Amino acid sequence: MITVRRSEDRGHADHGWLDTHHTFSFANYYDPHHMGFRNLRVINEDRVKPGIGFPTHPHRDMEIISYVLEGELAHRDSMGNGSVIRPGELQRMSAGTGITHSEFNNSKSDPLHFFQIWILPEREGLTPSYEQKFFPDDEKRGALRLIASPDGENGSVVINQDAKLYATLLKAGEEIIHHLPAEHHAWVQVARGKVLVNGHVLEAGDGAAVSSEDVLRLTGKEASEVLLFELP
Repeated sequence: MITVRRSEDRGHADHGWLDTHHTFSFANYYDPHHMGFRNLRVINEDRVKPGIGFPTHPHRDMEIISYVLEGELAHRDSMGNGSVIRPGELQRMSAGTGITHSEFNNSKSDPLHFFQIWILPEREGLTPSYEQKFFPDDEKRGALRLIASPDGENGSVVINQDAKLYATLLKAGEEIIHHLPAEHHAWVQVARGKVLVNGHVLEAGDGAAVSSEDVLRLTGKEASEVLLFELP
């Protein structure tokens, strides 16, 4: 079964400096029918104007992933990390017992476009930690590149949950077939372009919950970038 979540049906807020879309309930957007999917709790698509961002704020007991599509995301946190995340890089922050951090558009002239993703951890009270890695486009072209996993498989960042995150870049007409483990679910999020997912057309910003499907067939209808979450 595949349930499509259209881009235009997401929660939306325009704060001037920030234009954001919420796939699931977040902040002032609340929809009891869209509180997350399995242990995937947040997918926010954020566009941030130059030279501004989110001032220091706290988090706890959440696996937080940032995936940059355009621009540069500057990060500072209470663990002493200071970095800039660019397209092709993935940042993972395990908030655990509690951290504070800030996120800003690192450019004074160019926009920032990124996904912020929250996954519920396997348990509360974990020690906070941070990780950032670069995954070249060549490894994503026409293939599902594992970028986050519970055990760091294939050089992916490590998350404290039995879940996997893949990224792919597809050309028009290019197809990927992915076999889901038994009793597992999936969430497909289209970042750019247009893809066919088991017969369903998804465009940029669209997502889809997948359950009771053994095989996922992703076909590019045009040049596309897609995230695939594999969830217990």
